[in-house]
Amino acid sequence: MRFGVLGPLAVTTDTGEPVTIPGAKVRALLADLVAHRNHVVSADRLIDDLWGDDRPGNAAGALQVRVSQLRKALNDAEPGARDLVESRPPGYVLRTDAVDADRFTALAATDDAASLAEALRLWRGEPYADVADEEWVRAEAARLAEARLVVLEKLADARLARGEHALVAADLAELVAKQPLREGLRVLHMRALYGAGRQSEALDSYTDLRQRLADELGLDPGPELVALHRQILEQDTGLRVPPKAALIRNSLPARLDELVGRAEALTELRAMVPQRRLVTLIGPGGVGKTRLATEAAREQSFPDGVHLVELTALRPGDTAVAELVLAALDARETAGSGATPDHRLVATLRHRRALLVLDNCEHVIEPAAALVARLLREAAGVTVLATSREPLGLAGELLWEVPPLPVPADGRDLDAVRRSAAARLFAARAAAQQRGFRLDERTGPAVAQLCRRLDGLPLALELAATRVRALGVEGVVERLDDRFRLLSTTQRDMPARQRTLTAVIGWSWDLLADEERAVLARLAVHSDGCTLEAAEAVCGADVDVLARLIDRSLVVLDESGAAPRYRLLESVAAFCLERLADADAVRARHAAYYTRLAERADPLLRGPGQREWLARLDAEAANLRAALAHGGGLRLATALTWYWFLRGRLTEARRALTLDGDAAARAAAAVWRVGFALLQGDAVPPAEIEAALAGYADGRATWFVAAALVERSELSAASELLGRARSAGHDPWVEAAGCVTAAKLAHAASDLAALEREGERAAAIFAELGDAWGRLQATDWVGGLAELTGEYERAAAMHREGLRWAEELALWPEVGSKLSWLAWIAVQTRDYQEAWELAERAHRLAVEQDSPGAEVFAQLSLGIAARRDGKLDVAVTHLEHLVEAGGDDALFLPMVLTELGYAVADPDPARALALHARAFDVAVAIGAPRDAAGALEGLASAVPEPEVAARILGAAAAARAQSGVPAAPAERDEVDRVTARLGAALGADGYATAYRAGHDLGPGEARALVQSFVATG
Repeated sequence: MRFGVLGPLAVTTDTGEPVTIPGAKVRALLADLVAHRNHVVSADRLIDDLWGDDRPGNAAGALQVRVSQLRKALNDAEPGARDLVESRPPGYVLRTDAVDADRFTALAATDDAASLAEALRLWRGEPYADVADEEWVRAEAARLAEARLVVLEKLADARLARGEHALVAADLAELVAKQPLREGLRVLHMRALYGAGRQSEALDSYTDLRQRLADELGLDPGPELVALHRQILEQDTGLRVPPKAALIRNSLPARLDELVGRAEALTELRAMVPQRRLVTLIGPGGVGKTRLATEAAREQSFPDGVHLVELTALRPGDTAVAELVLAALDARETAGSGATPDHRLVATLRHRRALLVLDNCEHVIEPAAALVARLLREAAGVTVLATSREPLGLAGELLWEVPPLPVPADGRDLDAVRRSAAARLFAARAAAQQRGFRLDERTGPAVAQLCRRLDGLPLALELAATRVRALGVEGVVERLDDRFRLLSTTQRDMPARQRTLTAVIGWSWDLLADEERAVLARLAVHSDGCTLEAAEAVCGADVDVLARLIDRSLVVLDESGAAPRYRLLESVAAFCLERLADADAVRARHAAYYTRLAERADPLLRGPGQREWLARLDAEAANLRAALAHGGGLRLATALTWYWFLRGRLTEARRALTLDGDAAARAAAAVWRVGFALLQGDAVPPAEIEAALAGYADGRATWFVAAALVERSELSAASELLGRARSAGHDPWVEAAGCVTAAKLAHAASDLAALEREGERAAAIFAELGDAWGRLQATDWVGGLAELTGEYERAAAMHREGLRWAEELALWPEVGSKLSWLAWIAVQTRDYQEAWELAERAHRLAVEQDSPGAEVFAQLSLGIAARRDGKLDVAVTHLEHLVEAGGDDALFLPMVLTELGYAVADPDPARALALHARAFDVAVAIGAPRDAAGALEGLASAVPEPEVAARILGAAAAARAQSGVPAAPAERDEVDRVTARLGAALGADGYATAYRAGHDLGPGEARALVQSFVATG
């Protein structure tokens, strides 16, 4: 019997004959059972679905009548088919694997064009068309409709690759009209239009989407659409936008082998996950929760990716769950952020649609549950798939118990044994160990017995399969005799996870040689696996022993990363730790090894090996945390300070720098701790800073504190410390870093000579050292000099190069900063649309990364671009937010006040005049002559007396000439508008006379004219 739901409900016999289902209620009942096929639907649920509030008097009896009618209709068409509908407390279940939707889903999951086309041929209309309005089927119908769109997009992409642009453009037109906000579909349609020579229509399509997103959702197009729009504008002949999946950063591990016996579970979970915000897989250790969760997540399509967070890196009771999730998302903590990790995570995910797979929650159940509850409340686009040995206990949580694999009931029935998932798993793993192994009449009974005695637990079966080569199946069964009582024990004082696995692992342990046992137990000290080098140093392992442990499935070799890693299953590690005879010595070796690794990495993070060592320390993050707990202390913490800074893990650094250590280590830690506190926005008293520096005269640490003070606009203290750092000794890296900070100060002061000297020197030294981070920093100010002097193309090229370095190093806040620089240059050169798009990307990154400094820079460009493009309401919103966020001495404040003055000039000229006057006063106070000149130009635009305004404009021109910083094209537009207005009011001669008189005024004297005018006016 076959069931079709891709259209109106249809039932056919295996020979293709249609089956008539009598009555609307019976058809609805069948549709409900098909929608929940192979799962029991309670009678109460079916009654609610069929009758809602209009229940018959005897609802249970009415349901039984409909079930009988359904069974009769099926059986009349095909004898025996009535058994497909089973009565199972508390309701009914339809047992079938012949539903067209399942076939469609399997075909749709491929990238093969023929399979995709076959999937579409199964489609007869809207899914469940005759009951599509029912609440109980909407989610399933929506999932199938979404899957069909994905298939259509895949086929369209393949056809575009073959050059069928015109045909694809025609075929997608109707779909785009029906799904106007679907960005992936719009990307394909725009590519097709452009490839068919219809460039203007492609651009119109982009404009239409952008307007719809703004009006209906308050959003902007995603980065792939923005990139495509730019390529079309530039008439890129090689235009090819990567498939959307290529743009999503996922973090699931590579598949190591086939998942056996979980096809139905995978189908159910894959359909369930998009429909429910929180699904928790529960079950005993070794039952396969993690593997099932990762495979179910692998096929999910979330715009912002699928991310695995392995909580086993945390110790029991550890509360740092949010920090681990942030690390998995590659979200960095940045300068100026004082937010908690939970707050930063919510900010990162608030506007994302992503799937988080939280693996092994049971040992941190309380903090994990609290974090998930907050995400469900405050990040509406986030879905959580969790694995745990106990529920999270949250409202809306759907518990999905992972059962053991079904075992064969009768070992004499070979077909039944072969159908058993447990037997198939065992046979597959045994065949991998012994090529000649077959599940046949000889081995079937023993395999069935073994599966039953091991309760169908996948880990136990896989461990048993490793012994087939040496013992044969019968021998394996015999060896289990003395251990099986432990496997089925009901002893209440034994930990729950050991009631099913301890004996299996203990049996494998007993088969090991003494040397192998010692190595396996020592490997368990590592968190998240280890390299061969670490296994040799900490565990006394060699390749031969590791190979034997891998053969016994007690160790897994993971080759998915840059370097192979040896990993233990969680239960194996827990078992081994209890049998670690020399635990203190091994943990001491572990701490010593990772301390040496960090000390080795520290100088290399400032040279050509920077990218490699960042990746290596990233891979060892869990081991480094464990080593800190095992006795690495302040020596390890101080070795990791620069790594933590580069990766934005400021909270982790501050916490570790409070550990115990000797006097020298405490002195070093105090300075770094002050720097991190300043970067997080804490107010550190000058006396405390000086006390820390007095105890540790190190150039790098002193520079670090100076740079942190600059972020807080404490320029005087920063300048003094910078001099001390550069005179502390001959260290080229400190000299280069000091040049960067000095260049930043020179840029704020518009000191072009110092900016050029310091920026070029920093770039040269960092290039010689091979430090990509340093070169990235230097491009900020070498490019900033080019922008100040009007070399905009050169400045943009430098910042694009810096952007590439930032992306290669995965420094996402720096990526946002470079985007903001490019947006700023676009503002200055009047390309306001480009500026808006770049600044929006930068702003999204800054918010995700919780980077206040980067957010300010992005908002500055957004506000100015909006104001100069005539979007005054948007501009005022951004600019007023910046005024509120910045202190009275913030380096960006004069520029913001000037732009806000221009934005409010028409409705409130008095406020505009006050804002320009304040901008000038702040610019003078912080020593920013460029901003002071810009503020004078703003005052000239706001003073209502034309002659006074002309004199102020002349003074502004003289101030710009004296600073050597010319006005940018966009700034000249403002001056030209004021000049035209004043010329019309005063006449050419009158304006020229007043303007020349202003040239003889100093900036302060020009500002005094405004005060005088206000006082007398």
